Amino acid sequence: MQDAITSRDNPSFKRLKKLAESSRERRETRTTLLDGEHLVEAYLDAGGRPLTLLHGASCAQEVLRKLSARCEGVKTAVLSDNLFAELSPVDNPTGMLAEVAWLNPAPCSGTPLVLLLEDIQDPGNLGSLLRSAAAAGATLAVLSKGCHDAWSPKALRGGQGAQFVLPMLLRADLTHWMQSEKLPVWALALGGEQTLFDVDLVGPAAILVGNEGAGLSEEVLQLATARVHIPMPGKVESLNAAAAAAIALFEAVRQRSS
Repeated sequence: MQDAITSRDNPSFKRLKKLAESSRERRETRTTLLDGEHLVEAYLDAGGRPLTLLHGASCAQEVLRKLSARCEGVKTAVLSDNLFAELSPVDNPTGMLAEVAWLNPAPCSGTPLVLLLEDIQDPGNLGSLLRSAAAAGATLAVLSKGCHDAWSPKALRGGQGAQFVLPMLLRADLTHWMQSEKLPVWALALGGEQTLFDVDLVGPAAILVGNEGAGLSEEVLQLATARVHIPMPGKVESLNAAAAAAIALFEAVRQRSS
């Protein structure tokens, strides 16, 4: 038995629409929408259980059966394709959404490797940064108050499940965190006095990455252990924030595994 949502005036649709569009709503309810089979399966693999499974009228029955089998007892609802498209964050909807509660991954053990993010605005960039951190085995991601919502549908698509397994501190005061935790902090910045490959990342370390356009604020730069740059012999001015962070995180992986 499943509910059918056929009108924009349906109370459930109004609630889901608000969840899809409002970071405040997601933050207050600590819920979000996952788009697509892959994200829903990653959520299930991480130990989550959806609150509601939602699918469009044209959703592939094989996908629906597969996910329903893993979500026995979970409420399901079918939407007209037009209404479903209004909830989906992509132009070509997959046909499957899930309303889910945020997960709280347990703190990671081992040598700290922390990703510090200041005012990352692009949701795809943010998701990619979190995905690299999770893949590199980072123990924590600390996001400033000026960062895009890590649980927005578009950031979740960029993260591809990273938010389900990576401990995160959201809306943080980076200066307070840096002063209280006292980890070595390596700030990725053009013109840094050292290259990334010359610093010691074997021990506890935090990688600091700034806004896509403005870079890092002087306030956090003053608290960093050092500003480091990535050598770029090619004829480009800079790297994308997500690419730079990935290089730094996996340089830590390389050093720690050698």
